Amino acid sequence: MIPFNKPAFVGTELDYVAQAVRGGKTCGDGPFTKRCHGWLEHNFGCHKALLTTSGTSALEMAAILCDLAPGDEVIMPSYTFSSTANAFVLVGANIVFVDIRPDTMNIDERKIEAAITSKTKVIVPVHYAGVACDMDAIMHIARTYGLKVVEDAAQGVMSTYRGLPLGTIGDFGCLSFHETKNYSMGEGGALLVNDPAYSERAEIIREKGTDRARFFRGQVDKYTWVDYGSSYLPSDLNAAYLWGELEQATRINDKRLTQWERYRSAFESLAYGGMVELPTVPVDCAHNAHMFYLKCRNLSERSELIAFLKAREIQASFHYVPLHSAPAGVRFGRFHGSEVYTTVESERLVRLPLYFNLSLSEQDEVIEAVKNFYDTSALVGRVDE
Repeated sequence: MIPFNKPAFVGTELDYVAQAVRGGKTCGDGPFTKRCHGWLEHNFGCHKALLTTSGTSALEMAAILCDLAPGDEVIMPSYTFSSTANAFVLVGANIVFVDIRPDTMNIDERKIEAAITSKTKVIVPVHYAGVACDMDAIMHIARTYGLKVVEDAAQGVMSTYRGLPLGTIGDFGCLSFHETKNYSMGEGGALLVNDPAYSERAEIIREKGTDRARFFRGQVDKYTWVDYGSSYLPSDLNAAYLWGELEQATRINDKRLTQWERYRSAFESLAYGGMVELPTVPVDCAHNAHMFYLKCRNLSERSELIAFLKAREIQASFHYVPLHSAPAGVRFGRFHGSEVYTTVESERLVRLPLYFNLSLSEQDEVIEAVKNFYDTSALVGRVDE
């Protein structure tokens, strides 16, 4: 079976984990965590980067930092993972979903302003597949109405919008280093703090509500409980694993982009023939090849394609079931305006295997199988079966 995903492995990760063990500092904020923080701050240009136990944890920290009160509203797309909404529900906010753009599967920036009420406090753009939302438009709306922006850049590490790394444009950026992402620490993430005014409180929230970070900097003679918080910092073992991949970030990124381009080139003829749609990357966006997807003509065809590939030992996958149709989405949120694209576009999308160690021969198998599915003789044969 060619799996849908395999975590990246460059070969140095376990050596660094062993170094962390031998160094005797395996809990949070050890030497490897600090290296990762430095790498993120230097390469992305954010004011402060803080590794977290997950991308979900980063979102939860951002929600706390936004000082939301029960009944406040947060605008986001419905086409996203549950963590995007759940982080804000946990602090009492109500979720307002708006429709997506069919080209990028990102929030439709033209639908945001009409969804704003006196209770709106935050906009959460989700950079789907590592392709940026229209951040100029979103930031203009946020500044006009005095709203905070929390970028869900879980899929966007190494992607940019007009040269700016994703996660560094809004007030806060939330990254993921889950094993399904381009760079992995097993389970993990990072909060990017772009406004220095929030740096100290972010450290406190991450350290169980204590001012422990100030203590280790010698700013106080003891640390104590001073604010909300939880245990959001990961083990240095996880950070050591991640460090091996951050050192090779450009190599990983370049290889994934090559794989992505091979898929795009291979399926151009199918797109020209009107059988599939290929991903769209706007001119202002540089993506990170987080995923390669095709859009089939309808849900039935997508289901048939996934089954066809599975029979040939290739694992393909659909993606999010829109949150507004989920039980918790109905309970904690509402959809503003017409829902034209979110459901119908999500039902057409199928993701193909793409990961750092995917071989050329394996990718060729995937390409050949997809083409066979759309070949007339294959279609007839499938019906005869």
